[in-house]
Amino acid sequence: MIAPARSPAPLVIHREDYRPPRFVVDAVDLDIQLDPELTQVRARLHLRRQSEADDQPLRLCGEGLALLEIRQDGQTLPKDQYRLEEGALLLLHPPRDFVLETLVQIRPIANTALSGLYFANGHFITQCEAEGFRRITYYLDRPDVLARFGVTLHAEQGPHPVLLANGNRIAAGQEAHGRHWVRWEDPFPKPCYLFALVAGDLGCVRDHFRTASGREVALEIYVEAHHLDACAQAMDALQRAMAWDERVYGREYDLDRYMIVATDTFNMGAMENKGLNIFNSKYVLARPETATDTDYQGIESVIAHEYFHNWTGNRVTLRDWFQLSLKEGLTVFRDQEFSADENSRGVQRIGDVRRLRAAQFPEDAGPLAHPVRPDAYIEINNFYTATVYEKGAEVVRMIHTVLGAAAFRQGMDLYFARHDGQAVTIEDFLAAMEGATGRDLAAFRLWYSQAGTPVVHAAGRYDPAQRRYSLTLRQEAAPTPGQPEKRPLPIPVRMALFSPAGQAMPLRGQEEDGAGDRERILMLDTAEQTWIFTEVSEPPIPSLLRGFSAPVRLEMGFGDAQRAFLASHDDDPFNRWEAMQGLALQALLAAIDQSHGAGVLPELLHGALAAVLSDAQMDPAYRAELLTLPSEDYVGEQMAVIDVEGIHCAREALRRAMGSAFGEQWAADYESLAFPYSRDGVSSGRRRLRNLALAYLLASDASYLDRTRQQYRQADNMTDHLAAFSLLVHQPDADVSDILADFYQRWQQHPLVIDKWFAIQASAPRPDTLAKAQALLQHPAFDWRTPNRVRALLGSLGANATVFHAADGSGYAFLAAQIRHLDELNPQIAARLATPLSRWQRYDAQRQGLMRQALEDLAGKANLSRDLGEVLEKSLKLA
Repeated sequence: MIAPARSPAPLVIHREDYRPPRFVVDAVDLDIQLDPELTQVRARLHLRRQSEADDQPLRLCGEGLALLEIRQDGQTLPKDQYRLEEGALLLLHPPRDFVLETLVQIRPIANTALSGLYFANGHFITQCEAEGFRRITYYLDRPDVLARFGVTLHAEQGPHPVLLANGNRIAAGQEAHGRHWVRWEDPFPKPCYLFALVAGDLGCVRDHFRTASGREVALEIYVEAHHLDACAQAMDALQRAMAWDERVYGREYDLDRYMIVATDTFNMGAMENKGLNIFNSKYVLARPETATDTDYQGIESVIAHEYFHNWTGNRVTLRDWFQLSLKEGLTVFRDQEFSADENSRGVQRIGDVRRLRAAQFPEDAGPLAHPVRPDAYIEINNFYTATVYEKGAEVVRMIHTVLGAAAFRQGMDLYFARHDGQAVTIEDFLAAMEGATGRDLAAFRLWYSQAGTPVVHAAGRYDPAQRRYSLTLRQEAAPTPGQPEKRPLPIPVRMALFSPAGQAMPLRGQEEDGAGDRERILMLDTAEQTWIFTEVSEPPIPSLLRGFSAPVRLEMGFGDAQRAFLASHDDDPFNRWEAMQGLALQALLAAIDQSHGAGVLPELLHGALAAVLSDAQMDPAYRAELLTLPSEDYVGEQMAVIDVEGIHCAREALRRAMGSAFGEQWAADYESLAFPYSRDGVSSGRRRLRNLALAYLLASDASYLDRTRQQYRQADNMTDHLAAFSLLVHQPDADVSDILADFYQRWQQHPLVIDKWFAIQASAPRPDTLAKAQALLQHPAFDWRTPNRVRALLGSLGANATVFHAADGSGYAFLAAQIRHLDELNPQIAARLATPLSRWQRYDAQRQGLMRQALEDLAGKANLSRDLGEVLEKSLKLA
């Protein structure tokens, strides 16, 4: 065994430094002897140099590997022909075309980072994206090296009867000492980040899908045997996603089988490994008694997302990790569209935007801001962000909006035809869109390189004498780290004009194209532009950014009268919801300014709410959206200095006022929406609206505590059961120790439900929550090695503004202490948990000092991981 030499500290990787790989790997053959303590991996790589003139050493990535053997073209390689460094194996004089064989030893059971090959809960699992494969064997671990993989897995048959890998199962057999083997071969070249294996004692739910060309594809979902009855939603979503991708994009699945494995020990939501997707159990397992409607929707979305990656990510993959949004942003757009087609498009769009504003807008406004395509990184794991995913999806959506659905499909067809089996760039994607449609999309490249959220200011002026309406749009963007100056972006603004009677008006103007239409897309692509609309008979009310046509902040200069008008008359579901949110937001901000939450329900907001409450014909899920107040986080984002106590007090007061003002209507809705459990969309919407009604009733009338307890005891599904549990636990002064004990006793054998038990306690805005969180760290069910459990407790507390941002800094100190401990076990999760501390500059001076101190204390930690170190460095850079 040879010990590697120490290497310098991690360097910053720059996009501009990209160079094509000097060697390619034509074929990979892996022979893996699985053992929890000491697994041996024999790798046989057929390597070929790209340039005859190249005679430099070849660097292969490798981390945590013990090298036992190394051969070149069948001969043991002399020690003067290679060198081991930390993180690398250097071949000093590699020939032009050769076969390299290495045998390494790794310890899966000690791999708490859950990257590479690890052993957890009795199963072997891999996670190779982004750079985990180098923890399995020495390799050219970069996404632009595509090879055909064959793998033979060996394991003890008793505890590991199931042996899975990418591609098609070729052969299997028995070995001595109770071991067995299975051979898998993947016919499609792939980068190593898509390699996967799973071994363990798993049951399987089987079904099939017949493709448009008539091929029969075997569908297999592998779970622990006691979860076999919890896979119906996942299988149904998979079949619907396969049919949708054929119908909308003409993409057929290409292997003989499609496999999904569910595990509780997974850092991410899921991973699209070719033909063998590995999922966090949260996005596979669902029964009505253990999963909420939100859980079911999440499963549908994530199952579809990973399946759609088969083409947008796998068959066409990335040249380098800077192009990450090429697969993730594009595939998020695709899964959002799938869910919109399968459910309510308006409700889906509202949910998409709410998630964008909750995670990505704050990211764009803080020290961790970065473009959709970053220019540099230290640890690529830190760039699996809302900007890359959600904002990346919005950029794709803008291109779809500008081109139209039919032309966008033509561009996608050309993209697949040109680049199937290749590793490509965002420029290649845009070039395919341009090539298929003849449209110049060069300006959209700026969306990928410029960070920050643009603000669009809108001003309208009506000329009654000329019967003309002029609309001026102006864009600006604040500086972000490394980008003090901003250039104008192309911003498609979908718009309509409404008459005072509430009718959409024909849009006639200087442009003849589309004249008379009642909706138009204005392309704001300079700092300021003005559009003139003619034959406007009376002063209009503009409806701008319909469907949230661009990821920007819109400043209209509206008063509550205009917002109330659009809340009543706008026929765009998103903009009607936006108007309602605006009315509530203004009420909250006014209350904060005046008296920290007097709880006055303004007349116009009262009228708008009354109109929604009385509309029994409206989709109940959409009604629930219209009646839900903006979150405390969203309110805070509208303030120059976030007033933690003021926001919480004002929002709670407004909730009480709404509960009191409409008590009879809430009570009537609560009773009339009680139906036997059903899994359809309408029933889900009814449950959502009914539980919202109960929340408002309880906010204004403590006597509803008994009714909430009754719902908790009698609910026949987890949605209603958990809604009542959450309301009870979040009551500021209620003694709910019996409820907490009962919930745990009922569900202690269901890890995903117990995750909710931890999360709801940590998110309660109660004075005893921090002490409760400290105690929960010692609870027998808390496990530092299970990411879902860690996120449930610590992630929920970090998102609990009233507790995390306690004026004495106790929340900051608590989270920082846990991050310090976690960094030794799972750096990726530790770095993500540190994000709430990064936004210290948005708070008052006292909190700024306490948050900065917590960051500085963490930065002084010995053996700081690259993941956490990069987050801390950027967070403190402006200190």
